[in-house]
Amino acid sequence: MTGAEYSRPPIIDRMDVDAGQPEEGAGAWREFAEFDAASRIRVPGEHDDKYSRGVLGVITGSEDYPGAAVLGVEAAVHTGIGMVRYLGPHRAGDLVLHARPEVVTRAGRVQAWLAGSGQDPATREPATTAQLDEARVSGRPVVLDAGALDLAGHTVGPAVLTPHAGELATLLTSLGEAVDRAGVTAHPQHWAARAADGTGCTVLLKGRVTHVCAPLGAGEDETARLAVRVTAPSSWAATAGSGDVLGGIVGALVAARADEVLADPRELVGLAATGAYVHAWAAERASAGGPLAALDIARAVPAVVARLVTGVRPA
Repeated sequence: MTGAEYSRPPIIDRMDVDAGQPEEGAGAWREFAEFDAASRIRVPGEHDDKYSRGVLGVITGSEDYPGAAVLGVEAAVHTGIGMVRYLGPHRAGDLVLHARPEVVTRAGRVQAWLAGSGQDPATREPATTAQLDEARVSGRPVVLDAGALDLAGHTVGPAVLTPHAGELATLLTSLGEAVDRAGVTAHPQHWAARAADGTGCTVLLKGRVTHVCAPLGAGEDETARLAVRVTAPSSWAATAGSGDVLGGIVGALVAARADEVLADPRELVGLAATGAYVHAWAAERASAGGPLAALDIARAVPAVVARLVTGVRPA
């Protein structure tokens, strides 16, 4: 045994708490709450080392948006992981090492990948494209954000997508769907499900209410869809770089339980929803009811994780 073991409840184990009517054809979406999130935090055991705790490979940031790499790495480190291996563009890598000298910048063992934050497929450098291709065919779980969403449906291993409404509309359009950002915002459950089915990936659609769902299996109908919602306590997290932080949190959680994801890719739903839950409540703690910056969210993550694993609300 390499870490603390948990008797893990099913992801959907509560009655739907939404007082409104569900979207037509959207399936049985359920609220994902603190107990659900707590069961998916991997606590290190006495025989764990930095490798068994999970190594997250990170390919994020660009010459135009190097800060995205810093934010995602900060979030991953604060979520609780054995190692972050940053393999993105050099300028971003210099900033990452300045902020987090413990990050490794050489290729090596990786349990999961985080890719795309702060990148644009239209201006992607050849070196970054080669690194993304390596991650895509590695067979390891992959978290695809922003500028790597064009890889959706083309990974060898299980993948979770983390778009906002505009990015999801772009992805859906590439799949032949006629929808814009306003349409996605109006019917998030429907379009998250359509994207999951169209790509074969788990989809985390970001928002004040975050929607996470798995694609349907062969012969399944909407009643069988694994689908949850995470409702944030406020909208203060709607700030530049917040999504980069979310990507780092989700990436760390996936890396820590990568073997379970490989055994059952549907585990990505619970892990992605846990990331959204931790992000939402870290933002709440950081804001204290007022404005915040994205880096503040990352730095508040350990207190939220501590509450989940101990059941004790931090002072």
